[in-house]
Amino acid sequence: MELVWLRLLLPVLLCVSLVAYLYSILWLRPERLRQKLRSQGVKGPKPSFLFGNIQEMRRIRQQLTESHQEQEAGITDRFSSNYVATLFPYFLHWSRVYGSIYLYSTGSIHALFVTDPDMVKELANCKSLELGKPIYLQKELGALLGMGILTSNGDLWAHQRKVIAPEFFMDKVKGMVNLMMEAANAMLSSWENKVDSEGGSAVMMVDEFLRNFSADVISRASFGSSFSEGKEIFNKIRQLQMAMAKQKMLIGVPGSRYLPTKGNRETWRLGTSICNLILEIAKRHEHDSVTSVNKGLLHSIIEGAKTAPSSSCTPADFIVDNCKNIYFAGHETTSTTAAWCLMLLASYPKWQSSARAELLDVCQGNPLHADMLQKMKTLTMVIQETLRLYPPAAFVTREALNDIKLGNLNIPKGTNIRIPVALVHRDPAVWGPNADKFDPGRFGNGITGACKPSHMYMPFGVGARTCAGQNLAMVELKVVLSLLLSRFEFSLSPEYVHCPAFRLTIEPGKGVPLILKKL
Repeated sequence: MELVWLRLLLPVLLCVSLVAYLYSILWLRPERLRQKLRSQGVKGPKPSFLFGNIQEMRRIRQQLTESHQEQEAGITDRFSSNYVATLFPYFLHWSRVYGSIYLYSTGSIHALFVTDPDMVKELANCKSLELGKPIYLQKELGALLGMGILTSNGDLWAHQRKVIAPEFFMDKVKGMVNLMMEAANAMLSSWENKVDSEGGSAVMMVDEFLRNFSADVISRASFGSSFSEGKEIFNKIRQLQMAMAKQKMLIGVPGSRYLPTKGNRETWRLGTSICNLILEIAKRHEHDSVTSVNKGLLHSIIEGAKTAPSSSCTPADFIVDNCKNIYFAGHETTSTTAAWCLMLLASYPKWQSSARAELLDVCQGNPLHADMLQKMKTLTMVIQETLRLYPPAAFVTREALNDIKLGNLNIPKGTNIRIPVALVHRDPAVWGPNADKFDPGRFGNGITGACKPSHMYMPFGVGARTCAGQNLAMVELKVVLSLLLSRFEFSLSPEYVHCPAFRLTIEPGKGVPLILKKL
């Protein structure tokens, strides 16, 4: 009889224990975190169980997007309108209600939303490894980023930074200018053929060309191969990016990434395929590098995998995850910025003419070389202003890996911190009353002259986690834009639709069609 009761009671006890555990993980712990911040004056919208503020975000998006579309009808300068109101209307709404620091939740992820300059400065100056990248990125975006340099923390991140960052020091990047020119000239020659075949003027949708150009550069510069060898990887990473972007509102919802939905199955399939392709390239490279003099980034990553902290990841994961990070960040973000640059130069012909005149003055009819790039002040200002208005990364994100104090706030372990770069970059209090306008001249005296305080400009992140590849990105942008300006005059096609889209990066939603004419 007792055995029968035990058999009946055991499942009940297990269910009660499971419910208690889930209640503690999904509600009790988060509520304690929220209470610690509320007691310090941090407010925010009230979350619901399991979904946090996701449902409210959807409701606000619907309401404010409709209102914003009505306002947009009266705007004459469509390129200067603040797209943040369309992409992230809930953040604007909550900022008006709760101020420059507030707490909100997406599922089980609890984030401090920060636009306060003093708190941003605290984050920028914090060197502690206790403030790292959000752990959820490794889980929710694992197929795309894994535990590479963009998402790892602690000793593993420090090791990755030591391995990868030197490959992007300026002296090495200058040595890549010739291969950048080769890739750019190949692309532009195809454009010239198109223009010639259509009688001197042609409409080109430039996005895919720029994506392939940037992929070619990162393939040659970092992996010692041509774009054709890595083409399948780039294509699958792009497919994976698009698939994950469709599910971004579910990030943080407990268990959602384990469900065998169509989107998840596609993510798993692409993630496995990318992993296998990278390991094939790494294996081939390791074999070829025995006799190669020019080792490059891939060699450094392979060697770095052998000395990585053993408890953090396997050597294969170290190679795959860091290669995925370089492939994604190294080509997707740069090509997107180049597309925005061309859109703005096409829309503001005076700045296009000014940048071209400066280019001709600097080059004096000579072939472009690395030393010329630093003399191109106007082009640099155009790129900086483009990165201000259309930063590729929408957010700078951090997580308190242990309890930590920032300014006057005691941040409990597990709290995420998000700085909305696109919003900060358009703050009139920082940039002046023309914050929404395209005005490269604001950078005439550098970043410190453009905004007060200067740490509010963060296209490549802030603090110790600033993008290791920013030198490569800036030089690559200068090279491709310089060569394009020297060979074409371009304007925006009437087919262009201005609708910035958030697909893990902020990119032109419907592409950038340009009308090209040879000079």
